[in-house]
Amino acid sequence: MEARDDYERGKQTDLELFGRARRDAGVGVGKIQKDLVCLPGLGLSILEMSHRDKAFLEILATTKQSLKTLLKIPDNYKILFLQGGSRLQFSMIPMNLMKGTGKTAEYVLTGSWGKNAQKEAVKEGPVKVVWDAKATNYDRLPGPGELKCDPNAAYVHITSNETIEGVQFLSEPDTGSAPLVCDCSSDFMCRPLPVEKFGLIYACAQKNAGPAGVTVVIIREDLLARSQETLPGYLNYKLHSDEDSLWNTPNTFGIYTVGLVAQWLQNDIGGLDKMLQKNRDKCKLLYDVLDESNGFYKGHAVPANRSLMNVTFRMPDEATDKAFLKEAEQQGLGNLKGHRSVGGIRASIYNAMPVEGVLALRDFMREFLLRHK
Repeated sequence: MEARDDYERGKQTDLELFGRARRDAGVGVGKIQKDLVCLPGLGLSILEMSHRDKAFLEILATTKQSLKTLLKIPDNYKILFLQGGSRLQFSMIPMNLMKGTGKTAEYVLTGSWGKNAQKEAVKEGPVKVVWDAKATNYDRLPGPGELKCDPNAAYVHITSNETIEGVQFLSEPDTGSAPLVCDCSSDFMCRPLPVEKFGLIYACAQKNAGPAGVTVVIIREDLLARSQETLPGYLNYKLHSDEDSLWNTPNTFGIYTVGLVAQWLQNDIGGLDKMLQKNRDKCKLLYDVLDESNGFYKGHAVPANRSLMNVTFRMPDEATDKAFLKEAEQQGLGNLKGHRSVGGIRASIYNAMPVEGVLALRDFMREFLLRHK
């Protein structure tokens, strides 16, 4: 508990704790800093390497294999590395999977990001909202029997983890023969994922998988046939697959880092089952405080649908929220303000956040409660 003792003495911030966790894992600060200057045996940095260089092609192949091993991706799926984040995928998905099929795309709205995806999809063709949690302010997911999907739909889209509202799918809904498409941007690689249940998975990397700027797309091969030649080049999944994500200069540094993170999860953590348990243990520390506070801390999500990644809550009034944020900042606990669209408090505890940082927040929450209840 050395890191915890340092925190108590006020010598270490949560950012430094984050850095220590990455160093201990052998992923971030140490190896990336070293390779950033010069990759071993190559005489140049990953940042100046050509994407056609043999060394980078090996990095690309290794990253794909690391993801395939970690996620147990079946052979009939392709891994693409794109750019533009989820925002671009909101458009590419209906362009490639719905356009020209004569079918309707179906969307499950469990929060802000699902709504954003649906708003872009309607520009490309017929879209049906098959479930919407608006009536309860997006605090829950569809229960058993509530989600009724058309088996002939072009696809059914879900958002696995809504960062703003703090709700998360920890099991996949049954969409029958309709391909399930999932925005996994904020919980990618936080738990095992039964890839075979999905038609397409996409994730911008910056939460759990790597730096901002690279987007991972995992798509079932048969769906590539839906991509029409009339699509603009960069918006065509099949073209990216045929060119092994090299049709346009890819984010070489991002791909390299995603590979390192996948290797860290497999080799150092012990796989995604172990990572899931770590994430469950971390979020429980905070949810226990919410549940024991007699309503002082009011969690947004219903308990059965709480997120492992984003713990969202409010206090009795806005003034108390502001006091909490100010005092937390003074204790070195930053970035806790809820999204500007909803306010409140949001503790984002992604894979790389060490348990020491979560313990520090838990202890502060308990102490704040004693002084303000």
